[in-house]
Amino acid sequence: AVYDFKKKLESGIYFDSGTGRGLGVEISVTNEDGNNLLTQKKIKKHLDRAGHFILKDVSNNYGELLACYYAFKIADKDGVKKIFGDSKLVVNYWSKGFMNKDMLPLKTKKLVKSVALLRKDFEENGGKVEYISGDDNPADLGFHKR
Repeated sequence: AVYDFKKKLESGIYFDSGTGRGLGVEISVTNEDGNNLLTQKKIKKHLDRAGHFILKDVSNNYGELLACYYAFKIADKDGVKKIFGDSKLVVNYWSKGFMNKDMLPLKTKKLVKSVALLRKDFEENGGKVEYISGDDNPADLGFHKR
């Protein structure tokens, strides 16, 4: 018998970021089936052949936050009520507006503020943001799989 140990995922939007291919920071936003949702946004021209958005000169944490930003935008447009990410920093702190202002570049601070506003609206309208393990995240770019 063949067993599928892949966790049954809740319907929602999943986000991730990674640097494993050495092209810069790549972001990924998908549904529970791993289908790329970034192609819905007007950023299609910035996507590489794999359908990932590649950023230069930013940290992976910034990439996670930007992916979260797009997850909120897509959730709002599509009426989705659940967002999942595997970055505890983004899920538990930055997306709530908590940050060490003295340690972050201006660009990151601005994005933290934007994402915190989006999250506030999202949650006020019944949305939930939850942490998911990178091993179960369908948006995971596969750079840290065991």
